[in-house]
Parts: sequence; C-alpha cells; structure tokens
Amino acid sequence: MIFALRIALALLGVLFVSMSFGFLTNPGTAGGDFGITALGPQGMASIRADLTAFFAVAGGAFLLGAWKRNGGALLVAAALMAIAFAGRSISVVFDGTYDGWFVPMGVEAVSVILALIGSRVLPEKIKPSP
Repeated sequence: MIFALRIALALLGVLFVSMSFGFLTNPGTAGGDFGITALGPQGMASIRADLTAFFAVAGGAFLLGAWKRNGGALLVAAALMAIAFAGRSISVVFDGTYDGWFVPMGVEAVSVILALIGSRVLPEKIKPSP
C-alpha cells in the first residue's frame, strides 16, 4: 500500500513538473490548453512565470514527498491543489461550467486526497529510546 501511494504521488509530481515545463517553454500553447490567452508580452510573461511556478512547486512537492517520505512537502502540495480546487468551485458557481470542467477538478481533488493521506502515512515515526 505504501509503495503504491508513493508511486501515485510521484506520478502526480512528474505530471505537474512536465506541465510546468510546457508553460515555461511554450506559454501560448500551454495557456491555450487551459483556456488562457495572453494579450501581449505582459500576458505571456504572466502565464510563463505564474503557471510555471505553480506547477513546478506543486510537482516538486509531490516528488519530494514521495521520494523522501516528507509529510510537510505533501502538505504544501495539498494546499496548492486545494486552493486551485476551491477557485474552480467558485467559478462553477459564479461563471458556470464548460466542456470537460470536471476533469481538472477531479485531478485536483484526487491530488489533495492523496497528498493528505501521504502526509499522514509516509513519514517514518521516530521511536523513543528506552
């Protein structure tokens, strides 16, 4: 069970880090995949900087948490994904839905759940000396 959880967390990490490279190297296309278009160089820089940072930190936290059994890193990943999920939930209520709206929310929800489980289960407990 622990091994499967670590693999799932690592796969999420690889997914998010690879997405960050997409935003870094090709923000126009990657942003378009998210329904975001840049209005000039400032918009392109914002997509490149902000979305690269979000996905790199989230992915790095998932990878660090899985590799080093670091519960703190997984709490960072859970917080990022929970805030993203909350933002999408607010948008569903106020802005309505779009084709495939449930897919990113599903990924975020699963990410939060796995990160929270991992933050509790993975860290090795230090046993007190007798």
